[in-house]
Amino acid sequence: VTCLAVLILMSLQALVSFQHLHIHNQKLWVDFEGQCQKFLENPYDEMIAAHIRCAMAVSNGDMMEAYACQGVVTQSFLKAFQAQKEENWAIPVLKRVVSDLRQFALKAEASLVRSKSRRKPGEMLEKAADLIMSCFRVCVSDSRTALEVSKRVGTPTLVNQLFKIYFKINTLHLCKPLVRAIDGSDIKDHFTKAQFVTYKYFVGKKDMFDSDFKAAAESLEFSFNCCYISSQRNKRLILIYLIPVKMLLGYMPKPELLEKYDLLEFEDVRRAVSQGNLLLLSQTLRKHEAFFIRFGIYLILQKLKIISYRNLFKKVLGPHTTLDVVSLAGSNPTDGTSAIISFLQLRVVGGYSSAASEGI
Repeated sequence: VTCLAVLILMSLQALVSFQHLHIHNQKLWVDFEGQCQKFLENPYDEMIAAHIRCAMAVSNGDMMEAYACQGVVTQSFLKAFQAQKEENWAIPVLKRVVSDLRQFALKAEASLVRSKSRRKPGEMLEKAADLIMSCFRVCVSDSRTALEVSKRVGTPTLVNQLFKIYFKINTLHLCKPLVRAIDGSDIKDHFTKAQFVTYKYFVGKKDMFDSDFKAAAESLEFSFNCCYISSQRNKRLILIYLIPVKMLLGYMPKPELLEKYDLLEFEDVRRAVSQGNLLLLSQTLRKHEAFFIRFGIYLILQKLKIISYRNLFKKVLGPHTTLDVVSLAGSNPTDGTSAIISFLQLRVVGGYSSAASEGI
């Protein structure tokens, strides 16, 4: 019975997947609406009919129509999913449906850009996020059911899909309730390894943009260390965010690491910060500006100037040095001490102010 159930589930998952070869079979397009109504109960008839219309739209290159149809697939599935009590066998189907929804939303956005549409950028992704959030609410609300048969098992996939959308459309503030929901439940102990690596990657990125660099380093290091060795592309992507965070905490990457993962854009950054060479740092940021902006780390790397100043001070002044504020700043002591005060606040240098000697 168990083997038969697994086979049926795999067949159902394949029937709604755009990774399966059936989407190229145009024989399915013949009187499919009538056939679905004849053999399937509501809302499965709506779901499968919308899936076939989606396949037709993809064949015609109409990504807007494909996205709209996939939205109907998701809504129809949610009706059936919500009606199921104390059972979660449909979770694999849920994963496939929402993953395809996000992919079609991305393709619809790309088609709008190509057609120079005046619609708000990210609108399709926002609507997709709303649908996925509806699925998320159904899953988290199933709190009284034993975890083995609870819909809460589906929350890791939904959270990661929402993270991908929120980072894409730059609505990171919406990530906070998701993190709070996961941290406040026992579901975190039931993530698969791949799911938790993805989850910690996005949490680490969020912490980085919130300037919580220690928390960001912890999450990103976990994600990097637990990522499959064969997933070189994913490990490289994690490092693009982990390297700046670790540098801000005073840890420079090894040249061998940068070479291994083809991240030589950081080599001159590393060298400039280590040497306290502000000119080289500015030149390197300008040289690789497109790369750093593409991954959203340009402004984060700008903060390395503080670390570079610290290293420059250490080289030029050495320890136990008293700075004369008046001579350093000329007629405006505020300008001359602003950087030093920043160092003290960020704890990148140690020191104290002396009113008697007008020094720091």
